[in-house]
Amino acid sequence: MISGIFGMLGFSIIAGVLVTAMVTPALAVTGVTASNGIGIFDSLPEFIEIGDQPQKNEIYATNGTNADGSPIYVEVAQVYSQNREEVEWDQVSPFLKDAVVAGEDRRFYEHGGVDLQGVIRAAIGNASGSSKSGASTLSMQLVKNIYIQKALQEPTEEAQKAGIAEAQASTFDRKIKEMKLAIGLEKRYSKDEILLAYLNIAGFGGNNYGIESAAQRYYGVSSTDVTLAQAASLIAIVQEPGARSLDDPANYVANQERRDVILKNMLVEGMIDQAQLDEALATPIDPSTVVLKPYANGCIAANAYATYFCDYVTKLIPELATLGATEAERETNWKLGGYKIYTTLDLRLQTVAQDSVMKNAPANETRLNLGAASVSVQPGTGRILTMAQNKTFNNTEAAASDPTLTAVNYNTDRNYGGSSGFQVGSTYKLFTLLNWLQSGHGLNEVVDGNARTLKASLFTDTCTGGWGGEWPFKNSAGETGNRTVMAATAQSINGAFASMGLQLDQCETKKIAERLGVHPANPDLELESNPAAILGTNVIAPLTMAAAYAGIANHGMYCAPVAIDSITNDRDEVLPGQAQECSQAIEPEVAATAAFALAGAMKNYAGNPNDGTPMIGKTGTTDSSNQTWLMSSSTAVTTAVWFGNIVGKYSISRYASGLNNRHILAKPINAAANRLYPGGVFDDPAQRLITGAGITVPNLIGGSAENAESILKGLKLGYADGGAVDSDQPAGVVVSTDPGADAIVARGQTVTVYTSNGSSGSMPDVVSAAQDFSSAKNFLTDKGFTNVSETCVAVGNKDEANIGKVMSSNPGAGSPAKLADEVKLGVGKEKC
Repeated sequence: MISGIFGMLGFSIIAGVLVTAMVTPALAVTGVTASNGIGIFDSLPEFIEIGDQPQKNEIYATNGTNADGSPIYVEVAQVYSQNREEVEWDQVSPFLKDAVVAGEDRRFYEHGGVDLQGVIRAAIGNASGSSKSGASTLSMQLVKNIYIQKALQEPTEEAQKAGIAEAQASTFDRKIKEMKLAIGLEKRYSKDEILLAYLNIAGFGGNNYGIESAAQRYYGVSSTDVTLAQAASLIAIVQEPGARSLDDPANYVANQERRDVILKNMLVEGMIDQAQLDEALATPIDPSTVVLKPYANGCIAANAYATYFCDYVTKLIPELATLGATEAERETNWKLGGYKIYTTLDLRLQTVAQDSVMKNAPANETRLNLGAASVSVQPGTGRILTMAQNKTFNNTEAAASDPTLTAVNYNTDRNYGGSSGFQVGSTYKLFTLLNWLQSGHGLNEVVDGNARTLKASLFTDTCTGGWGGEWPFKNSAGETGNRTVMAATAQSINGAFASMGLQLDQCETKKIAERLGVHPANPDLELESNPAAILGTNVIAPLTMAAAYAGIANHGMYCAPVAIDSITNDRDEVLPGQAQECSQAIEPEVAATAAFALAGAMKNYAGNPNDGTPMIGKTGTTDSSNQTWLMSSSTAVTTAVWFGNIVGKYSISRYASGLNNRHILAKPINAAANRLYPGGVFDDPAQRLITGAGITVPNLIGGSAENAESILKGLKLGYADGGAVDSDQPAGVVVSTDPGADAIVARGQTVTVYTSNGSSGSMPDVVSAAQDFSSAKNFLTDKGFTNVSETCVAVGNKDEANIGKVMSSNPGAGSPAKLADEVKLGVGKEKC
């Protein structure tokens, strides 16, 4: 403190003289006088804060739990703008502390921030032309480095370059400002604090800042453990990082030359003895001693199982309120670094998911641009447990020419990874099912499952006011006929869901999806509510769909996905991670009944591990089969699997294993999830939503078609004439309906009525009357039989009475027979 005060007073008195001597060439040009120098010096700011310097951010994932149930965290990535890890005083080797003083400022512990002897020596040297020394002390170098670091925090490269140039400018103003601020530092901080700050801030070549990162990068050791030779070699870099850093073997000679100067200074200063000097000088700087530790910056260098999740986390930074009040403040603080991000990623399950995706969807496939992704979330929390895909993460130019590489995250929205999502197919039918149940309909209600063309104007949509044109659709397996909603869900019958949509407001279906967090992956789009959307034409990210289905598993409560549990800053303060945002999207009994229907579907899927854990699920396939999905969930983990074309229309049904690939991919993930996160029993469905509010089809059999039509219209049901069918009932009598009597159908559902054509009955007896063929045929024709033929029955010459008479019939008398059936009459003949 005393030396600082003396320095300030003394330097104020002689500033004009000394500065004039130091910058004689500048004064000759500018005409500045010594007295002016004093005035300028007195007007400069006196203090500067050392402040926090940019450090590494570390991202962690879980890998099991401790005995007390707490998570075991492991580092999976480092992300930083500068490779720096700040250390405390006792974490720095004494060799380093001595080497920096011996090499950069031998009177560091004697002066008050400005070395007057050094200034005079430099002034004389500069004036005579024998030296270009600037007499910068460690304190002055620290001031310059602080300004350089401030410049590097500027938002644009142009501003950064301008700030660095200003901090390093060889100008009169900059030099005296640096001197005064150095004296101010000495008044505010101890010598050891200044020395440590210098070691933590100094640049050591490339993106390496601070002594700890430099020691690890160049020698693979901590700054605590460096040898004498290593310490001097590291300090040799700071004056000329470009010429002496150890990244380039071409710099080894220059580094060793400067190192040896520092070592000899250390001997002169009594910091080491002759034996230590000799040993250090004998240590070469070559590939045998330089141990370059690979850089580990960024998600490209992250744990191979966590690269895409790492990238997703970094894209969440502008939204993390913990890091600042505004986006700009959060990004600035992240750039300064020093944060430890504790995430939701479970490496145990992630490893299974990534291995399955990579194995079953080859990244080097050439027949199509094959993509696959899997993401798992936790119902009730929204925590993202896995995030896997079939391409290797790479955000460099190499990805442009290598189809196995990409920086696009297929699991997330465009803003969080560059993907625009994929058509979700029949997985979107869930939202029509929820609307159906929410509207009071039931799973046992029967609807028309036939493929057909419908007028879009028949569909209600209060969001848009309605739609025009026609909507043709087909059933993927050519299914026909009516189905209960329960069966239609399990079999994914397009026609049935179209019929359900006719009874609903498509706007409400859209709103239900939105309440469950569903939105297009492209932020410039909105969810479609046109009739085709019922079958899944919206383009959505897997993570979004996983969170929506997790809401069903969580009693209808949706929780937005979260990836960050907590954060620790560089002061070891624990900060909150992403806030959990959960809301009741649909009524619990609606969710439970929908889950019951989805369980009926999942039990037949090959992606179900069938390990005793109750599971729900739904497949999805686009019209052209270019995208396929499997949504599956226990009460504990929900997983979305997508397998399809990144771009293009190649039908997955033509690919090896076809539509089963999604199941092959998902099964080991579901099995591992059920083992690591045991699921429970889903809630029982609501009985009223099993039965629904449908209409019971009356028994119309035995009546007329006209009467049946009148009854059905009175019940607000549609009537369709199924035509006449073979029956033993009188022609025109109703003999059957579809759906049949007592079936529960939705209001407005069409009932098909079938009447008798009177063509079925029993074969009359034409044998007993012993009539000839012509008479028997005429008798049968009068009865309505249309296909009567004669066959021969040999009786010989002893049975003349039966010759020419009908002796048999096929069918026989009294047997069931239809009027159109062939009737063969056997006529007696002497011989055939």
